[in-house]
Amino acid sequence: MEIQDNQRDSSSDNGSTFGYSGPLSGPLSGPLITNKGNSSKKSARFKDDNEYVEITLDVRDDSVSVQNIRGGDSETAYLASRLERRASSSSLGSQFSVRLRQVSQELKRMTSSKRFDKVDRSKSGAARALKGLQFMTKNVGTEGWSEVEKRFDELAVNGMLPKSSFGQCIGMKESKDFASELFDALARRKGITSSSINKAELREFWEQITDQSFDARLQTFFDMVDKNLDGRITEEEVKEIIALSASANKLSKIQERAEEYAALIMEELDPDNLGYIELHNLEMLLLQVPSQSANLVTDSRILSQMLSQRLVPTKDRNVFKKCYRKLSYFVQDNWKRIWVMALWLSICAGLFTWKFIQYKHRAVFDVMGYCVTTAKGAAETLKFNMALILLPVCRNTITWLRGRTKLGGVVPFDDNINFHKVIALGIAIGVGLHAGAHLTCDFPRLLHATDEEYEPMKPFFGDDRPENYWWFVKGTEGWTGVVMVVLMAIAYTLAQPWFRRNRLNLPKILKKLTGFNAFWYSHHLFVIVYALFIVHGYYLFLSKKWYKKTTWMYLAVPIILYAYERLIRAFRSGYKSVRILKVAVYPGNVLALHMSKPQGFKYTSGQYIFVNCAAVSPLQWHPFSITSAPGDDYLSIHIRTLGDWTSQLKAIFAKVCQPPSVDQSGLLRADIAHADNQPRLPKLLIDGPYGAPAQDYKKYDVLLLVGLGIGATPLISIVKDVLNNIKQQKEIEEGIVESSGVKNNKKKPFATKRAYFYWVTREQGSFEWFRGVMNEVADYDLDGVIELHNYCTSVYEEGDARSALITMLQSLHHAKNGVDIVSGTRVRTHFARPNWRTVFKHVAVKHSEERVGVFYCGAPGLTGELRRLARDFSRKTTTKFDFHKENF
Repeated sequence: MEIQDNQRDSSSDNGSTFGYSGPLSGPLSGPLITNKGNSSKKSARFKDDNEYVEITLDVRDDSVSVQNIRGGDSETAYLASRLERRASSSSLGSQFSVRLRQVSQELKRMTSSKRFDKVDRSKSGAARALKGLQFMTKNVGTEGWSEVEKRFDELAVNGMLPKSSFGQCIGMKESKDFASELFDALARRKGITSSSINKAELREFWEQITDQSFDARLQTFFDMVDKNLDGRITEEEVKEIIALSASANKLSKIQERAEEYAALIMEELDPDNLGYIELHNLEMLLLQVPSQSANLVTDSRILSQMLSQRLVPTKDRNVFKKCYRKLSYFVQDNWKRIWVMALWLSICAGLFTWKFIQYKHRAVFDVMGYCVTTAKGAAETLKFNMALILLPVCRNTITWLRGRTKLGGVVPFDDNINFHKVIALGIAIGVGLHAGAHLTCDFPRLLHATDEEYEPMKPFFGDDRPENYWWFVKGTEGWTGVVMVVLMAIAYTLAQPWFRRNRLNLPKILKKLTGFNAFWYSHHLFVIVYALFIVHGYYLFLSKKWYKKTTWMYLAVPIILYAYERLIRAFRSGYKSVRILKVAVYPGNVLALHMSKPQGFKYTSGQYIFVNCAAVSPLQWHPFSITSAPGDDYLSIHIRTLGDWTSQLKAIFAKVCQPPSVDQSGLLRADIAHADNQPRLPKLLIDGPYGAPAQDYKKYDVLLLVGLGIGATPLISIVKDVLNNIKQQKEIEEGIVESSGVKNNKKKPFATKRAYFYWVTREQGSFEWFRGVMNEVADYDLDGVIELHNYCTSVYEEGDARSALITMLQSLHHAKNGVDIVSGTRVRTHFARPNWRTVFKHVAVKHSEERVGVFYCGAPGLTGELRRLARDFSRKTTTKFDFHKENF
């Protein structure tokens, strides 16, 4: 180690000089440089073999501060920081020489050890890690200094920005505690003791946290932990930064175990039990952390690049060609819906036209004109739609047609509820036209008709002309129509998402009249509506012959079919009372119920059942996806409390639960099957199973399963079914199970050869819902048939400084114990939201020339993006993606 002073009498304005003379042991690697002016920068380079350490100092009128450090490690930074002290201008040169001599001696000592060795950053894993540890990511600080300066002007008090507003000013308002610690670290480095800073100091802070140098970012992060700036991090300081990072990422379980995880880091990075770790230890840990997205990097880079080029949006200046292409794509994606909607609209238009023309040639047309033709045309569509609206909710019929016939290839059974809503809209339009034409046009014309004009109307309205509106309303035709309109308006209004899901901020009195219960009970007013509809259709003003009163003819078959459906449900549910085996209450307001499987109960993964609990409501039945697999000896569902009925159900079962043991998951549990004193449980009835889009997974060799939050429930059943098939095949290979039994099975062979499951949730506790399934897949799926990807969106994206320590800890803990610290399973958790385009690209590269079934269940916000990606990749690659959306 040597320090050489290339003596240069460069003096500042105040006459101070900088110089050093000491023992030399080698060539000079660089001069000490002084810039003239009130502020002068001086640098010295220290050489040890091929390793350079350059320290640049900023010498001002009354202080010395470290401007930059290149090379070295935490001890170098510590020694250099000792030069930062106040000094009088008269003694600056002499004091600085003394300090520099001390630095020289310490650096000589340091080079005698191997601590000065640098981590190799040339490896690909390290190169990816160097892009991380960003304080300013795509979600923070993208607007630049101008926006920060603008916010400073808004938040500053007397020209000073308080520490409490620092996070909001730099765009980190969601992590105030983290921003506060960042403020303290930057202030300590600058020697600022005040709790507020001016604009110039904020600019310096901003430049430091946006520095693109990895060393600068690493040093800033290290300073956040190293609160006394001694270049060493103790276990207590590690614990504090773990708790801070966990809090910023809403990871409560990590926060609770911060002491345990701090000990783990110290054990790994401090093998000599020195009681502290240094900067190079932290750097080594960071560079060894694998990239979270590394598992999505395909082996075929050339094919990946080709896909990227193909997926570039096509630019076509010809407007007609562009429109034609969009139209053709739309038809390809929606041809089933198109022909069904076209048929429905054609029937409605045909019925309206037929009745319109019929009444145009009758005598009433001379009195009422086009008003009566419009009213009667609308009435004919109402008869048809009131009959048709019952068919989409005949679930047993739809399930049978989907599974036993080939109609599923041309009829979109998955859209049955949406079609039900469309027909409801058609009914609302028909009611508006029918009632509006009668009330605003027909009746007024009849009341004001002359005696001559009224003469042909006597067979229909009597010899005495109606005197006023009340005459029409008090009659059977009138009051039945009014009551029907009122009841239908109530049901239609409360069925809207704003009321059904309580999204509106209504007064408490009105809020009690909304919600799912209000929707459910109001919808069952249809029994009264249909009874009145038949009566209304019999007592007509203008038709007196029975064979012309066709309302009952439209309704007969649908009502009989629907009544038969309800009878089947009532009869079937009567003997499908299930026995509760296990109850668990999980974080995120989720209730898991394991039940005995009724005799002869057969289902397919992806299907759902209706559940009734008389203790909550003897009438209400609610649908829930089945989360157990067909091969399991039990039946399970997971219920998230989102409404009044589910909240009451959870409260009832929570009363019989107790805190779990150490090896169990959940907040509360009750294992009824192994309990000595079995608690008294509410009785459950089930009805089903019923068909759902997810049950079509068996058609595909490759599956892409995407679940958001509780939307993972039907997909978990599929994962378990694939896993059970893997177990079965393994048992056959090992001779545990006779293969002949499988061969003689009439069931179709299991088609799925590969499954990708992406589960995205915002809460860490959500992973407890299916922790057992995740661990089972990790244990039994040795061939990697099922690829699991858990995403926790509360954690900041890869590369963000707020999640950097969590990433390091995750990698360390998983490597040592094989358990992920976020999910508590053997499956590593990714942070933030997935890049869905990269996901599809990964699958497309792995499975060219194959058909992939994409099954999504979750909030509707992601539906459009996934459908668009499935469409784009199907058109521009050799992999075909079939998108299926679960009603949620």
